[in-house]
Amino acid sequence: MTDLARERVDEVAPHLAGVTEAPWIARVIRPIRRLDPFDLASLVLLAVLFALVVATFRDYAVTNDEWIQHRYGELIVAYYRSGFTDRAVFGLDNLYLYGGLFDIVAVLLSHIVALDAFDLRHLMCGMIGVAGLGAAIATARMIGGSRAGLIAGIALAVTGSWYGTMFHHSKDIPLAAAMAGALYFLMRAARDLPNPQLRHVAGFGLLTGAALGIKVLGLLLFGYVGIAILLGIPEPMLRSPWQARRFIWQSLVRFVPGLAIAYVIMIVTWPWSALSPFNPIRGLFSFAEFHYNIRTVLDGTVYRMATIPRLYVPIYILIKLPLLVLAGAALAMIFAALPRLANGIVVSRARREIAMVTVAALFPVLCEVVLHGPAFCGLRHFLFVLPPFAILAGVGLDLLLRRASGARFLLPAALAVMLAGFSWNAVTLYRLHPYEYLIFNPLVGGLQGASRRYAMDYWFTIMPEAVDGLESYLDRTEPAESRDPRHSYSVAICGERASFLRKAKPHLHWAEVWETADFFIAPTHMNCDRDSNGKIVATVRRLGVPLGYVKDQRGTRRKRTG
Repeated sequence: MTDLARERVDEVAPHLAGVTEAPWIARVIRPIRRLDPFDLASLVLLAVLFALVVATFRDYAVTNDEWIQHRYGELIVAYYRSGFTDRAVFGLDNLYLYGGLFDIVAVLLSHIVALDAFDLRHLMCGMIGVAGLGAAIATARMIGGSRAGLIAGIALAVTGSWYGTMFHHSKDIPLAAAMAGALYFLMRAARDLPNPQLRHVAGFGLLTGAALGIKVLGLLLFGYVGIAILLGIPEPMLRSPWQARRFIWQSLVRFVPGLAIAYVIMIVTWPWSALSPFNPIRGLFSFAEFHYNIRTVLDGTVYRMATIPRLYVPIYILIKLPLLVLAGAALAMIFAALPRLANGIVVSRARREIAMVTVAALFPVLCEVVLHGPAFCGLRHFLFVLPPFAILAGVGLDLLLRRASGARFLLPAALAVMLAGFSWNAVTLYRLHPYEYLIFNPLVGGLQGASRRYAMDYWFTIMPEAVDGLESYLDRTEPAESRDPRHSYSVAICGERASFLRKAKPHLHWAEVWETADFFIAPTHMNCDRDSNGKIVATVRRLGVPLGYVKDQRGTRRKRTG
């Protein structure tokens, strides 16, 4: 430093000292200085994600189910306002089998928030998705430390099946976020068994109730309580059956308040569950027996939802999750099962907690495989296992870095691989926007290799962009007609019409009969675009892969009618 520079620093330093000693500045800076750098990075990650949600929630299309789910929320509100006399809520298709917590809140907020109801739903769902990611960070941090928490947060943030669905999968993401939060509080409570802290038991109860208020699959959390208690039995007690039974009984009693809280929330937000104490169990079995005439695809073969191969869900997990997440999760399980490989850095409590998260990640999938339950739309109904996979990835990759810390070249190499892998996923999500949920990993050749072989845009989220493409085509080719309010065009779509009607201008109207429509809009999902041989006039494309087409059928229609 030059003499002149030193003089300037000496002049400024007293003034800076006075500023930093100001009481309000000190109150802000002091907690930040005490923060672990990885914790600070995790907070920055959450802040960035919240900002992205606020900036982009309007970019996502309304999905096929959102209309009826919002109607379900309206009917639940009407049921309570009528003093339980308006029972239309129990006649809306099979929606009575689901909880309505998210839908109730969305309906009530829509009356006081100046947003379109579906934009509001997307904003809410996105915020809940970030909160679920925060729960994954907290759980991984509890097991493996602040760096493990940060890695888990990044892992889930760059998982397209999470980030890309957290705007419009308004049942599956709230369920997954609530279950992730409940898992965190369960594991916090398990550390103090047989006398867990009431706040942890209450937190578990609130979030379990929220999960049950969305889907009956939240009942899994009741089973997780038993597993957490069994894993928490101290080793000396295992040699005394009487002491072990006493430990289990005392622990179960302590969880009763949490389970009671969960039950109350469930019956308030899921009216059908309040009609009979056995209805939640009936609902669970009803889901297992679903046999709708819905088709899905796996490796190019089309199946009915009730006839899918047993490995349908595991295969989609393997091809949809980032490879680093899969590798990190596997490492966590290996280090926990074979502690010698971890060179003593995995303590017994961490092993038990990794086992608990492994149960949350794998048990539902194993049940699906063993019981051969119905499934469709890839991972759509199993999004709740993604936070546990991210937690395991954070812990496993952190353990790898700890194990490699003594090696001269291994640690830099591991860090480079992690940085490159997560960055590649983040860039891919950016390029896919707003269709992040279509990401596939290199095991199937990415999006290019998965196209027409696996579930793609099953929610038909390309609709707004496709309609814009049709409008641009009409402006180029028929400017006078497209601006004439007396002239209209019929448009057939391979999907639900509600999303089209929300986007289309008055001169575009929905056509029930595909063959006689002027235009046809379809995604490439399940080869629906091939139902028309019209001229392609607009293409929705990402990463060089067509996701959907707009076709002009007027030429082919004339030939058929002629």
